[in-house]
Amino acid sequence: MEIIILTTKKEVYAEASSRVVDWIHKKPDAVLGLATGKTMLGVYKDLISEHKKGRVDFSSVKTINLDEYLGLDPGDPLSFHSYMDQNFFRHVNVEKNNTLIPDPLPEDVETECEAYEEAIRDRGGIDIQLLGIGRDGHIGFNEPSSSLQARTRVKTLTDETLKDNFGSAEGPRFAITMGIGTIMDAKEIILVAVGKGKAKSVSQMVEGPITASCPASALQLHPKVKVILDSRAAQLLKRKDYYMWVWKHKNEVEEHHLLYHKK
Repeated sequence: MEIIILTTKKEVYAEASSRVVDWIHKKPDAVLGLATGKTMLGVYKDLISEHKKGRVDFSSVKTINLDEYLGLDPGDPLSFHSYMDQNFFRHVNVEKNNTLIPDPLPEDVETECEAYEEAIRDRGGIDIQLLGIGRDGHIGFNEPSSSLQARTRVKTLTDETLKDNFGSAEGPRFAITMGIGTIMDAKEIILVAVGKGKAKSVSQMVEGPITASCPASALQLHPKVKVILDSRAAQLLKRKDYYMWVWKHKNEVEEHHLLYHKK
């Protein structure tokens, strides 16, 4: 894991969006794994701004969303179909046929989950996956106790997740979500967290044991994860000073790496 600690939320969103833009510059038909939630709003706002300034073109990009509530009509304001349309898709030049979100009203749930996995494979896999993290350490809707090797499937949501998403425990109780095994197949993962409410789950993810009690801790096993935090989300990290030193001197490390491989 590379831990990047910045001062403000604005800096966090800009850093995350710049990495997505870099991927698209390198690979115009990149496959983006997208997340929802309050944290992602800032990232999408930055990406929209970059697009409007002519700095990034989404016309060949393919997108795959992490999850969707089961039982909601796609047009329901609470659905992630609506979230993505309102907060990202309608503001950039991504082709609708290039977007993929789980069907919230499938004829057969198991078939839908299998088809979703197949669709990801057909697109060549996910190049860069955006993630947030729940207060209980969940990623996607992989709640604590989720298998660390699971694929796309239906999960039952906890009261805490419902309260975070809807303000009460009343809301869609089930969701289709990529499994942690699916997420771990992405070539690169960027996890974004801001605010002191995420500090405990961030510390468990980064410095705690790998355990299903904190599903995000599985990311310790991924070869290319960037964890981008503001100072409040990073406040419980025991090795915070070290992570900040590494980030500050990153260019020096890269220069040494280049010199070594030239010899």
